[in-house]
Amino acid sequence: VDGRMHLLGNLRFMEASGVEMNGLAQAATRLSAEGKSCVFIAENNQATGVLGLSDVPNATATEALAELKKMGLKVAMMSGDHVQTARSVGAMLGIDQILAEVLPGEKASEIKRLQSHGQVVAMVGDGINDAPALAAADIGIAIGAGTDVAIEASDITLMNDDLRSVAAAIRLSFATMKVIRQNLFWAFIYNIIGIPIAAGVLYPFGGILLNPEFAAAAMALSSVSVVSNSLRLRRTWKA
Repeated sequence: VDGRMHLLGNLRFMEASGVEMNGLAQAATRLSAEGKSCVFIAENNQATGVLGLSDVPNATATEALAELKKMGLKVAMMSGDHVQTARSVGAMLGIDQILAEVLPGEKASEIKRLQSHGQVVAMVGDGINDAPALAAADIGIAIGAGTDVAIEASDITLMNDDLRSVAAAIRLSFATMKVIRQNLFWAFIYNIIGIPIAAGVLYPFGGILLNPEFAAAAMALSSVSVVSNSLRLRRTWKA
């Protein structure tokens, strides 16, 4: 501007650009301790100001995190913010494991690192920067109000910004797997018993044969029982 070079960015960017901070790094430290992200302004390689920006945590975040912990899940936060800023927000929300100053491309690497240690990882995000990590996670959960890129990369899309829906979705997935196992078990037992009877295995023991009409009704009843058992998931979702 008017022949002068102006720069706008974080501390890492300023240091990489050779900007003289003129004592503003200390001011940024105080702002970071308050949970604010710092953006520096520089003119001709001289820092002239620092802005403290803060995001208000989602109103449902604390309750959602408590529900996830109650389910026995480990919770971590990945952020591109300064370490102190991220720790301040983490302390506010009750998150112990903080991964700060993580670049967008590094988020996916962190996901893969956790997976390499045998962890099953679910990632929740809403921005363009989260898309690679959402795709890399075992389960990617996108906030419905997020970007199209994040939604496209995810496995589950929440239709609202209520983070309690994350816990609800996980509970529903657990319940779904339980019902699937129940249906497979009872179908297996049903066929082990029913097919031999329909084939006449009891005929040598008193001439017992199953009427084809009863066999057809029994098969229909099997399908009805599977569907009825699956419909119980509606109560889980409403809960």
